[in-house]
Formats: sequence, structure tokens, C-alpha cells
Amino acid sequence: MRKFWILKVMMIGIVAVLFFSLAVMLLWNWLIPALFSGPVITFWQALGLLILSKILFSGFGRKGHPGGYGARQPFWRRKFEEKWEKMSPEEREKFKARFKHRCGSWGWKLEEEPSPLQEQKPAAGTQSS
Repeated sequence: MRKFWILKVMMIGIVAVLFFSLAVMLLWNWLIPALFSGPVITFWQALGLLILSKILFSGFGRKGHPGGYGARQPFWRRKFEEKWEKMSPEEREKFKARFKHRCGSWGWKLEEEPSPLQEQKPAAGTQSS
């Protein structure tokens, strides 16, 4: 009975991969040549794109421990949150300052800053009313 179940799951997986490859091929061949004058692809190229996107965008590593706290959160995020909770308010401020120094203005904003539009000063020689 268990062998039949394993075979059934494997067949469903194979059919799903084939279906998604066909969907990628059809969508690609419908959109890309018309929008971007790109090439038409074959089924096997679509399967390759599907595998490549899996590797590039989701990888093959563990995504967290099954069940429990943060099962769907990345490992590094849970570790950072645990570390953050253990920090004193002074250590948090020191970390924020160091992070802001490293990332500059293009990095993530850990605290709200006024936008450049709100800080505009009148040009020299003009009067504001």
C-alpha cells in the first residue's frame, strides 16, 4: 500500500512539473515575442527556465523548521529578532547608528526621517510669506 502511495505522489509531481513547463512555454511564446520581439522557446527550454527560476529565486536550502514559531520565516531573520530582543535600549541605538552609517541614505530606514520635500529651505535672496 505504501509503495502505491509513493508512486502516486511521484506521478502527481511529474505531471505538475510537465504542466507548469507547458504553461511557461505557452505564456512565454504568447507574451515575449509580441512585447519584446524575443525568441519563441520549446517545451524543454521552458522546463529549463522553470528549473533555473527555482534555483535563482528559492534555492534548495531549508526554509525554517516545520511547525512552531517562525516556520515560514528565514533562519537569519529569526536569529536577528532573538538577538534584538536581548539588546538593551542603548545597544539598539548604537546598532541603529552603525547600520545607518554603513548603509547611508539608500539603506533601509530604521526610524522615520522627514522627507527632503518637507525640509526645503527658501533660496537665498527670497522671502517667504
